[in-house]
Amino acid sequence: MQSRRDFLLRSTAFTAGSLLLPSFTYAPIKTQRYGVQLYSFRNEMAKDAIATLKQIASLGFKEIETARSQKGHYYGLGPAEMKSVCDDLNMNLKSGHVHLDDKWQQTMEEAVESGQEYLICSSMPSNGQNVDNYKKVAEEFNKAGEACKKLNLKFGYHNHEYEFETENNQVLYDVLLSNTEADLVHMELDLGWVVVAGKDPLDYFKKYPGRFPLWHLKDMDMNKKESTEFGKGGLDIPAMMNHKKASGVKHIFIEQEEYANNPLESMKHNMAYLNKLS
Repeated sequence: MQSRRDFLLRSTAFTAGSLLLPSFTYAPIKTQRYGVQLYSFRNEMAKDAIATLKQIASLGFKEIETARSQKGHYYGLGPAEMKSVCDDLNMNLKSGHVHLDDKWQQTMEEAVESGQEYLICSSMPSNGQNVDNYKKVAEEFNKAGEACKKLNLKFGYHNHEYEFETENNQVLYDVLLSNTEADLVHMELDLGWVVVAGKDPLDYFKKYPGRFPLWHLKDMDMNKKESTEFGKGGLDIPAMMNHKKASGVKHIFIEQEEYANNPLESMKHNMAYLNKLS
């Protein structure tokens, strides 16, 4: 009997996807192995995950990072099903944004089943913008990293702008970096939020070389403090790309949360922008 996944992949899901996003003549853009954070397509993924993944693959994306949703970590699909869909589309399910909560063991087990490499805590799990709290969180992260390592997973953390606040002349993000083990806590640096916080990612590449194996490549409208298409905001993307080696980056996920029109058009623009840099 034909499985649900096989049926969906061989059906007219892609045609159905045209109801989610405007129609285009698709032509994969020749790029490096860029990934996409699926929060960029959150509404579309919630409506029809498989159709949306097909559209994303058509843009030339090769790696996927999921984000926790109302339908779970895999948008209503099972972890193995999500892996199979991505495999069939020649995309690698590499990472996922999750929470450190009472379902952490289940989250790790699902990640193993999905075949992904990274579990990324997407926000500060404890309250308190102070040095003591960040040291406590660092301990939690080290323990989470140890638990992941036992399952051949890698644990990491994704920043926003608030981690760059200071207490007693100490930047809280620096406290987190200094109190976590590099082999247990793999930092995913959101470059857009770094510049919104008034910091320079290049300074962090120099101060903590090799600590950032994952990036969120996100340009930011500095007036609205929200994301925008590449080249329209305050992030010096060419400079970032020229210093990849210093950061230790292995996986670059493009994320955009707000759009001039819609996510698909924005991602086509972003991929074309990167293609011109290569």
